[in-house]
Amino acid sequence: MVSTRTHLRIPKTRAGWLIGVISALVVVTVALLLIVPRPASPGWLDVSALPRLNAALNGASAILLVVAYFFIRHRWVKAHRACMLSAFALSVLFLMSYVIYHASVGSVRFAGPGWIRPIYLALLVSHITLAALVLPLALTALYRAWRGRLVQHRRVARWTLPIWLYVSVSGVVIYLMLYQFWK
Repeated sequence: MVSTRTHLRIPKTRAGWLIGVISALVVVTVALLLIVPRPASPGWLDVSALPRLNAALNGASAILLVVAYFFIRHRWVKAHRACMLSAFALSVLFLMSYVIYHASVGSVRFAGPGWIRPIYLALLVSHITLAALVLPLALTALYRAWRGRLVQHRRVARWTLPIWLYVSVSGVVIYLMLYQFWK
């Protein structure tokens, strides 16, 4: 049987480096956007709807991850693949929207009551830490599935799915805590 994927063969070592570089660039970019002060955003760029969009993208990604898990447990591989690629695409769109928003407004301060602040910060720290971890895991899982290395794919996917799901759901909760509950 001839593989249809021969035109994009990336050696395993090069794929590892590429995944590492992409992950590091994303983490550094997001960190700089949140830490480095910047001038006010241009008045023509209204980004006020982006947090709601980001929460919707995170929520939809979480739903797709759960559905994809259901599909693979029933051995519906094509449906699983479609859901996982869709979840990854939504996560990429989320990341683009997140970067645009925070490039414009910087970091957003928590405005809720003081008693809930430690809970919010614990959720935020775990969310940020696992979000930085999930990108290389997801890229590795996708690469291994794409190359047909299903045993290795399953090994990394067992860790990737719960982390990715936690990041997606906690992203929605963080949005609610920042923009809805105490406004």
